Amino acid sequence: MSPGEITLADQGVLFLDELPEFDRDVLDALRQPLEEGRVAIARVGRAMVFPARFLLVAAMNPCPCGYAGSGDRPCSCPIGTPERYQRRVSGPLRDRIDLWVFMPRVPPLVMVGGPEPEDSATVAARIAGARAIVRTRGATTEAGRLTGRALRSACRLSPASERHLVQLAELERASGRGTERLLRVARTIADLDASAVVADRHLEEAARYRPGDLHSLAAEAG
Repeated sequence: MSPGEITLADQGVLFLDELPEFDRDVLDALRQPLEEGRVAIARVGRAMVFPARFLLVAAMNPCPCGYAGSGDRPCSCPIGTPERYQRRVSGPLRDRIDLWVFMPRVPPLVMVGGPEPEDSATVAARIAGARAIVRTRGATTEAGRLTGRALRSACRLSPASERHLVQLAELERASGRGTERLLRVARTIADLDASAVVADRHLEEAARYRPGDLHSLAAEAG
């Protein structure tokens, strides 16, 4: 047995374009490494465990024609096709992805003459500042890997914010795993905001990244 793409991406980035076009068994194979940072492979008379701690970045269209919910032009797919297309990415896999962001079409005029985006150095400085905040609270790992009591301790939620978290999780019908991921994203947002505690605004921003489907993403972006 030899390492595959998942292990080769260990400590790096695994990018999957056109996510729903991958076979279902390939996508479901991502669930263990995303949760545990390793992949276990069993063959007849032999089993091995490979490291697989990577950042998953994926891209997908909202439907086969690409226009469902976009507002640019009507979707040409048959009724029900966009929903079936999105369901190719299973709920358990969706639950393991922290951020879902709808990217609207960029008009040509903006691409040619729009404002310049932030450069990499500016973004890197902001990330370095957030990591410095993590170190000041004595954390040995980033919020994205915290669980259970360690996660709740790092967030330092007030009783009111705890109730707000429950409301947001109930609104999204989040699983236990989804609730923890919402909290981890909120902790990261608070670090980027140079905030020692996770406030309601951080929870609300984190919740906006966890909608039920791409149509809700498109509606919110619009």
